[in-house]
Amino acid sequence: MKRILSTLIAIGFFYPASIAQEFRLNGFAGYLFDDHVDSYYSATEYFEGTIKGGFRWGLGVEYMLHPQYGIGINYFRQDTEVPLTYYDRGVKNRDFDLSCSWIMAAFTRYMKKDNIELYGGGELGAVFFGLDNSVSGDSESATKFAWGLNLGTNIFFSEKVGLKVQIDLHSASQAVGGGFYFGTGGAGTGVSSYSTIYQLGIGGGLVFRFPKTK
Repeated sequence: MKRILSTLIAIGFFYPASIAQEFRLNGFAGYLFDDHVDSYYSATEYFEGTIKGGFRWGLGVEYMLHPQYGIGINYFRQDTEVPLTYYDRGVKNRDFDLSCSWIMAAFTRYMKKDNIELYGGGELGAVFFGLDNSVSGDSESATKFAWGLNLGTNIFFSEKVGLKVQIDLHSASQAVGGGFYFGTGGAGTGVSSYSTIYQLGIGGGLVFRFPKTK
């Protein structure tokens, strides 16, 4: 995670800022809601469970190429639990520890009136999963394609500092299933079908503006 954060900060400071009208730093904090995941491939290949909601935090760097358009890179982090029911030589129930690190390229459209900005945008990127089975001691990891949508408001208290309120949806395609979750180590014992994650989040944060100096 330290390497990811270092890369994000480096991009923010070493990007050729001369092309930007304004540079911004965004901080995020909020709550993610539960997401039910399931897949039924056969009587001996299935799973169902819940990716538990909870706290998520994030950081972002953004360049305002125009007062109404911004591009940037966001990093989000969530640590949660996943209670699952699945078949592995019999029906089993187990809780897994799951970490999610999202790195997303973002495009945002702004509408501004006085000290208030309304915005909406989209994101494309990847999510890095780390899964621990506390019972067996096994650990698994996976990287999946991800996308996101967001709507929000920035309320500026001064020229350089504002409050961010946001609702968003992030999704990882075919993120749940197979050896990634179960890691039993035996041929044919894992679930071969997959389920896509959809996580709805709500929260806020701070935005810091650094206007381009002439």
